[in-house]
Amino acid sequence: MKSIQSKDNPQVKALIKLAGSSRERRRTGTTILEGEHLVRAYQESGGVAEMILASETALADPEVRRFFESVPARSRLALADGLLDRISQLVSSAGVAAVIKTPRPGPVPQSVSDCLLLENIQDPGNLGSILRTAVAAGVSRVFLSKSSVFAWSPKVIRAGMGAQFFLSIFEGIDVDEFARSFRGSVVAMEPRAGASLYELDLRGPVAWVFGNEGAGLSESVRRLATHRVRIPMPGSAESLNVAAAAAICLFEQIRQRSVSTPAVPA
Repeated sequence: MKSIQSKDNPQVKALIKLAGSSRERRRTGTTILEGEHLVRAYQESGGVAEMILASETALADPEVRRFFESVPARSRLALADGLLDRISQLVSSAGVAAVIKTPRPGPVPQSVSDCLLLENIQDPGNLGSILRTAVAAGVSRVFLSKSSVFAWSPKVIRAGMGAQFFLSIFEGIDVDEFARSFRGSVVAMEPRAGASLYELDLRGPVAWVFGNEGAGLSESVRRLATHRVRIPMPGSAESLNVAAAAAICLFEQIRQRSVSTPAVPA
């Protein structure tokens, strides 16, 4: 285990750059996990960290020390407390962090069942919440358009609580092309659509399409959708947060598949 005390150390400078720059994370194909929960989730997914690092104060705790030493990692780093604070993107450093390789899912599979197709999602919290919901609902594949927020940014990872490690995430996808080739229902959510979500038969394969938080879906994607539906809202709100809408849709699909009485076909 290597110990570092100086803020001028090249490794510390590289870690600060990695934590604060999306361009650097994309360039290096790595990202940072902060906190024991995320590091443990990555460990449980079978991942081996490139590096695990912890502050000297955190390592003085026997339980943290045991965890630090048990995590599979190619290298280990002990940092002066002030150095980890410089690297951390949190208001208060979590004491433990890890650098990991960003998983690569490989080519888009020829045959896809249930999935999420996300067009230009910009808010890291929204994307993280959607990914967490996907894991909970048993939807393992998520496709992101070229202009969507990076799924492996620290903010998205924190919002997803490590959901990324249990999903196949495909980024830079041509949403129109994917929607054309999908063998199943392409369901686009629109607040003003005539049909209700609860009127659709969701027992077959579904590609759920959600758009940008402000602009919604592009016209080309709306035209390609098999169904355009809304979530009924008796209240005065104009629309739902995209992450909340995704959760309602995925769990309505689970509900339909778990009951004997089928929904009315759309």
